[in-house]
Amino acid sequence: MKRANYLQCAPKLMQHLFAQEQLLNEEVTRNLDIKLWELVKLRASQLNQCGYCIAMHSRQAMELGECPKRIIALNAWRDMSGFTTKERLALALCEQLTNAQPIEDTLYTQLSDVFSDDALVTLTVAINAINAWNRVVKMFKPEPDA
Repeated sequence: MKRANYLQCAPKLMQHLFAQEQLLNEEVTRNLDIKLWELVKLRASQLNQCGYCIAMHSRQAMELGECPKRIIALNAWRDMSGFTTKERLALALCEQLTNAQPIEDTLYTQLSDVFSDDALVTLTVAINAINAWNRVVKMFKPEPDA
């Protein structure tokens, strides 16, 4: 079934999402780490079962130097040894927000021990952004890159 081309049908709305990505890139570069951002985008995309975004963010993570073994292990990061405390906390937050679960004080305290307030805001908005992209892509189903 042919679906609407969301980029053509609503270019102003899509431009808003692209502009948000540009702002996030600037903030992530300043407050976080680009590779961490790719891991978070990939994990949210896994949770949302968004094939297009899984393919894109796996490729982008590898282009940034991410190890293919860690990308493969990401789906079971809690049981794998190759992730830092910072990555584990970011992935835990990603899963909680993606699954619309509350952020308990314990997790918030752990996060604030490792991330600055600015970084936490950036990370939260970044998780929100990838979830928005996942939902747009799941609706209109563009073909994943090979």
